[in-house]
Amino acid sequence: MAIDPSAVVHPSAYVEPGAEIGPDCRIGPFSLIGAQVRLARGVVVKSHAVITGTTEIGEETVIFPFATIGEIPQDLKFRGEHTRLKVGARNRIREHVTINTGTEGGGGLTEVGDDCLIMAGAHIAHDCRIGNNVILVNNAALAGHCVIGDEVIVGGLSGVHQFVRIGRGAMIGAVTMVTADVIPYGLVQGPRGSLDGLNLVGLKRRGLDRGDIGALRDLFNALAGGNFRESARLAAEADDATAQVREVLDFILGPSDRSFLTPR
Repeated sequence: MAIDPSAVVHPSAYVEPGAEIGPDCRIGPFSLIGAQVRLARGVVVKSHAVITGTTEIGEETVIFPFATIGEIPQDLKFRGEHTRLKVGARNRIREHVTINTGTEGGGGLTEVGDDCLIMAGAHIAHDCRIGNNVILVNNAALAGHCVIGDEVIVGGLSGVHQFVRIGRGAMIGAVTMVTADVIPYGLVQGPRGSLDGLNLVGLKRRGLDRGDIGALRDLFNALAGGNFRESARLAAEADDATAQVREVLDFILGPSDRSFLTPR
């Protein structure tokens, strides 16, 4: 067990031998830190939280009460193999959040980026890869092997099917089931989610000018007018695509285990 002298560990917390607690960490009462856990500088673990498994937590991440981080996957194929969880810096992981380690069949790693807000009751399953600045609203659930791009928002009580990819800057409305891939900057709503347009609010917040947003609208209209992949292939042949349009096209034409959510 290695606890930096500047760390503050409440007397009622239990830190198992082998854990590494970095400088300026704070461990609250009745929390459990497992033997293979590494906490970077400034991590705060509030009361009654559990961090276990082979788990790394990045600098200045805050873990709130009753969160369970690094437990084994909820997968019947899991047989106790050595897998990991890596959480980046400056995340806010709220009450009752659960994040599982990976599985051998999925690459053995669940990964969360930097500056994410994982709100109360949300779940991140085995082998998910979460980008930076992602928000999972209360009780959102990601099944195994999902890939979530940077700056995605998943609304409250929404569920994302296993192996689904959600591209950068997409917005998933509340109480929505996402069963197929979502293009970057897409807007998905409805109990059985469908692609309802672009996340215009998010695009404007990012400071995109009218020309770039207009180019994305033109692409969306082209995709809505015919076969999704074929329309993307035709659009990819143009030489004047903006960076955002190229990102959407690369996403559509890249490898995936699932189909795409398309406009109604």
